[in-house]
Order: sequence, then C-alpha cells, then structure tokens
Amino acid sequence: MKIAIFYDWINIIGGGEKLILTMARGLGADVITTDLNMEVVRKLGFEDVKIISIGKTIKLPILKQISLSMRFALCDFSRDYDFFIFSNNFSHFAAKKHKPNLWYCFSPPRVFYDLYDMFSQKEPFIRRQFFKIWITIHESISYKFVNHVEYFAAISKNIQKRIKKYYRKDSIVVYPVIDISKYRFKKCGDFWLSVNRLYPEKRIELQVNAFRNIPDEKLVIVGEFTKGDYSETYISKILQDLPDNVKLIGTVPESELIELYATCKGHITTALDEDFGLTPIEAMASGKPTVAVKEGGYLETIEDGVTGMLVDANEMAVINGVKLVSKDPGKYRINCENRAKDFDIPAFIKKIEDIIDSIQTKKSNLKVGKEIQI
Repeated sequence: MKIAIFYDWINIIGGGEKLILTMARGLGADVITTDLNMEVVRKLGFEDVKIISIGKTIKLPILKQISLSMRFALCDFSRDYDFFIFSNNFSHFAAKKHKPNLWYCFSPPRVFYDLYDMFSQKEPFIRRQFFKIWITIHESISYKFVNHVEYFAAISKNIQKRIKKYYRKDSIVVYPVIDISKYRFKKCGDFWLSVNRLYPEKRIELQVNAFRNIPDEKLVIVGEFTKGDYSETYISKILQDLPDNVKLIGTVPESELIELYATCKGHITTALDEDFGLTPIEAMASGKPTVAVKEGGYLETIEDGVTGMLVDANEMAVINGVKLVSKDPGKYRINCENRAKDFDIPAFIKKIEDIIDSIQTKKSNLKVGKEIQI
C-alpha cells in the first residue's frame, strides 16, 4: 500500500516535524508539504524519507496561511497513493480530493479557537481588523474541508476533547513517540534545558524570569522562531533583557541536542495548554526530570513527583520546582527511563497500521452492507 502524509511545512526543527518524519519512515510513506528546508531534514537525520514540495508559501502573516491552504486544496495526488494522512493545521485542505484518509491531529488550529485572543491582541489596530476578517472567513472554509476528513486520530486526550468541542467529531488517541534508543544518560550537569519553538504560547518569558530570580542555576534554551512573523517580535523583546544565567542558542543538530539532554540537570517546559509535548519524553529517555506547568498534555505524560514536577504557571511555582528538583535530580533517573519506554516507535507504527487496516476493511465491508469500528 502506498501512503502519503500531508504536512504544512518542514522549515524549522520541531517535535511535529520529528514525529511526522518518524511516521513516514515507519510506514514507508512519502511526505507532501509546502516550504521545505532540506538542511532541517538532514539535521534531524531523515534524508531517507521521500519528501515532495508542492510549492512555497507567501512569507507574510495571513497570506502565508491562505497560500498554504490553497496549495493543499489545489494539489491532486489521488491516483498516486492508496491512503492519505493529514497532520498539522492546514494540510486537511487536501482532504476533498484524497480519500480514504485520516487526520492525525495535533490540534484544531488554535488561532481559530482557544488562542484567538492571544493572537489578535498583539496586532496593531488596523492589522487586527484584517486579522479578524481572515479568521472569520478562513475558519469557515477550513471547517468545510474538515468535513471531508473521514477519520480522526488525536495526539492526546487533551486534543481529543478539542476535536469534539470544535469539530464535533469522535477520534481515537494515539500518543506521539520518539526513538528512545537515541537518547542516553551521561551525568546530571550544571544547567537546565528548555527546547521549544520560540512562540508566545510557549511562554518562554516565564522560564527566563524564573531563572532571573535563581542566579545560581543556569538555563540553556534551544529553539527557533520564524522570521517575519509574530514570533520574531516576541523573542526579540526577550533577548533585549536576557539575564547572564540564561543562554538562547537557537537550533542545533540532533546529535548536539541529544548531548544536551544527556548532560543537563533537568528539563523545563511552560507551554500554554500544550497539545501533548514531546520534549518531556526526550528528557525522560535521557534519564532527566521535567519541571512543567500542570496543563494540557503534560498531565498525560509526566508523573508528578516521580518523573519530575508539575507546577502552577507562575514564576514562584517554577522557581520552587526548579529548586526542589535541583536538590537531587539523579533520583528521578530510573523512573524517567522506564516511563519513556511507553513512547517508543514500534508500538506507535503498529497502532497507525492497525487503524489504516481497519479503515480499509471498514470501507470494503460497507460496500456489502456491513459496519465495523476502528
């Protein structure tokens, strides 16, 4: 069976990119995307995956999302593959022409729903009006293409609830995974590690301000922002007042990131109602505890007091969490490594294959009047 995975773009290093390329490799699938940076693919170590770009997007906010959606809506690979998977925010615009299909949903686009206020309020007045018009029109069109999606898989129970709330669709939960064999424990070093896309919803300022008040602890932030959009403005403000014990090093090759996990003291993450969050899994695979805000997907992966700490989303709570874990980070190692085994690749690929087989069987049986469940 030939499988194609549609994904918005692959131009920065992120957990979503790692996951989709891992899925493609495991399924022997091709990836169809828009903006493609092969240097990112090389850094992640997925040169063996076939990736097809259907064209670049317009590099301006709003126009980028519109051009992205149109690229997917207009493309046609229906005769080239037997099954189609969509992922990220806008690739489901290809759903009308590409069936049978499954949306492996990271989240309904949060700019349309729960993060609408966050995105709209930071725009100047005139741009805010265009933003509101775009959201109204694009969300309505997006929803029509959602109805061409035949089956949904959610990356967490948190996302399963969002799919039900915003799309009124049922879904099955399939947790994301990492290749845990890549990760290792070397030592509990002298720095904390933060790995994120540098977006406002990741609340990097919460981490920076917390460490500003614990100067004896060091924080290394790995991540990238997209030039020309809201994330560049957001992170430039943070860089203007970065304390001496916090270092932002941008993106790094996968091998260097693995080394950072292996030698850090612990991992910290503060995203707002995170969809799932792969970085705590990477940290646990490296035997390192995570201090995370007790929201979203972190509630499904981190065992409070066992593989790290779940804290309130305020500076004092983060400070207290970091100080407490720093007293003996090594005591979490075995529990972390054991927990990470729940998120390894083989079981994930098997589950996706079983879902695809069930969908194919269901469609075959429907032709003769039978019904089965995924």
